Amino acid sequence: MSEEFEVHGQHDHAVEHAAHENSLGRWVAMFTAVLATIGAIIAYQNAGSESLGLELKNEAILKKSEASDQWAYYQAKGIKQVIIEHAAGASGAERAALAAEARRYADEKADIQKAARTFDDEARAADAASARAFKPHHHLAQALALVQVAIALAALTVLTRQRWLLVISGLSALTGVGFWIAAWY
Repeated sequence: MSEEFEVHGQHDHAVEHAAHENSLGRWVAMFTAVLATIGAIIAYQNAGSESLGLELKNEAILKKSEASDQWAYYQAKGIKQVIIEHAAGASGAERAALAAEARRYADEKADIQKAARTFDDEARAADAASARAFKPHHHLAQALALVQVAIALAALTVLTRQRWLLVISGLSALTGVGFWIAAWY
């Protein structure tokens, strides 16, 4: 009866240990590649929301400026109207012409006021749209920071061979993904 015994030497143990460590390195490399991809997507979305928010904020400022111009024009017409209505020393014929001109200013003021209110409404709408576009920015920035921390911890895992760093890296990545999801709700 022949029994086979397998005896492992130091070399076999070293080869097995190296294969195990290379396995850790491969897993960390794949994990890091996934995190880098997620980080790139988050960065792209963050830049997009920021750009859109700034664009809409600029539109709101321009509309508010146009509204301000219209309100200044409205006040100028009002001042002219008051001056004409209170013109002293005008004869009867001149008074009738001045009254007609005052009515014209009043009519023009109504149109100017309507335009100014429209610009004010457009400015408010653009400002609200800007706020909505900026809403995900802070969560996206936090998500990106956490994903970057996870990548750094994964790299340290390979360098130090401390597996607990990979666990912390995973928790950081999960928290980052949570902030990423929360940015859109």
